[in-house]
Amino acid sequence: MDIKVLGTGCPKCKTLEKLTRDAVEELGINAQITKIEDIMEIMKYNVMKTPALVVDGKVVVKGSIPSYDALKKLLS
Repeated sequence: MDIKVLGTGCPKCKTLEKLTRDAVEELGINAQITKIEDIMEIMKYNVMKTPALVVDGKVVVKGSIPSYDALKKLLS
C-alpha cells in the first residue's frame, strides 16, 4: 500500500501523519508512508485544503482529520 500525507507542516498535518503511522502499525499493514510538504506537489492531487491523505493514488481525506477509528477503516 502506498500512502501519502499531504500537508505543509501545520499541526493538523503532523497529527494526521502520526495517526496514519499509528494505524498502519496497529493494523499490521505493509505500507510505504510518504509526507509531501511541497505545495506544487500537493496541488497535483487537486487538494486545496490540507491535511489530506492519499491511498494508492486516490485522495481519501481532504481538509480534515478523521477519527482514529475512521482512519483505521479507511486503511483496512
